[in-house]
Amino acid sequence: MGAVYFSHTKDHFFSPEIGRFQMSSIQEQIQEVEDEIRKTQYNKATSHHIGRLKAKIARMRDEIEKKASAKGGGEGYSVRKSGDGTVTLVGFPSVGKSTLLNKVTGAKSEVGAYEFTTLTVVPGVLEHKGATIQFLDVPGLVKGASSGRGRGKEVISVIRNSDMVIFLLDVFQPKHYEVLMDELYQAGIRVDEVPPDVNIKRKDRGGIEINSTIDLDLDEETIKAVLDEYKIHNAHVLIRENITVDQLIDVVLGNRSYVCSLTVVNKVDLAYPQLIEECRKLYPKSIFISAHEGINIENLKDAIYDCLGFIRVYLKPQGQPADMEEPLIVMSGTNIGQICDRLHRDFRRKFRYAQIWGQSAKHPGQRVGLEHVMEDEDVLTIIIQK
Repeated sequence: MGAVYFSHTKDHFFSPEIGRFQMSSIQEQIQEVEDEIRKTQYNKATSHHIGRLKAKIARMRDEIEKKASAKGGGEGYSVRKSGDGTVTLVGFPSVGKSTLLNKVTGAKSEVGAYEFTTLTVVPGVLEHKGATIQFLDVPGLVKGASSGRGRGKEVISVIRNSDMVIFLLDVFQPKHYEVLMDELYQAGIRVDEVPPDVNIKRKDRGGIEINSTIDLDLDEETIKAVLDEYKIHNAHVLIRENITVDQLIDVVLGNRSYVCSLTVVNKVDLAYPQLIEECRKLYPKSIFISAHEGINIENLKDAIYDCLGFIRVYLKPQGQPADMEEPLIVMSGTNIGQICDRLHRDFRRKFRYAQIWGQSAKHPGQRVGLEHVMEDEDVLTIIIQK
């Protein structure tokens, strides 16, 4: 038998060959594997071992999430997405989320100078540059939220279904940002990332076949070790970008949520200029506001619109001129099928074809199908069955 790795906890051990822990709970197992990763020096010889350990941690966390969902674990927050995009305000308790929501949207979210004022999700609507943006104020996140502390599971479920998060920081406690990012990462939310360009197609036999279009830092042994952890023994793997082992695990799990973000520092009206400058050095791309005094709110609205990546699509009824006055506002990457869903519940079912004029068309009036992705200022005609 190969090497056995001992932890600091008495009588607990992990063997790569045996692949099991003698421990009382999944959380303890996760801690044990994390300790093992910390004490293992990273090099080419140990990379596949560390990759397997990371995959094991991700699998166990996924098990915890599934068990928590099966048990229910309390009353969840049910919020139906609406508008052209959904933004969730994320921050520690009492950083000013409710005040900002009220200032931006006119919603009635309770405001108080004490923690956990917001106990449910409070929605609001921002109308800006022709876009209707849904704003959600959720209870403040705290350290340990990804494990359920402070209604964390319910709050994170709302964030997972958002298109964008605003990290709202208190100018007096700016380092909360790292905690918030870590909690979202542990919960499977990838901030300002895109899904890795990797395709894993399972097959009945033939083992693991790996192909890539570029040079990879990951070696074949590490990739196979990660797949083996998830009992994938026969598959064709196509990799089109240089990924990390963590990104490979994300692809295998297939349940990650990808959102864009803005970092906003609040309460600048109360801070000395020197403190504000220190915060600017920490977060040079952040927006500094006072939700209470309304300072810099219009710039924030513009930044939200830009971050969501909206595009304009002009609708052209068949045989008639296009309506160039009131475009349909959709998010970048939207395809014709999604536009059909938005216009009318029967449009996708009755769809015959569409015609496109603009940047995404190979030629004016090109016929396309439901999967065609729109670009900014395209003109669109949808032809349906009568």
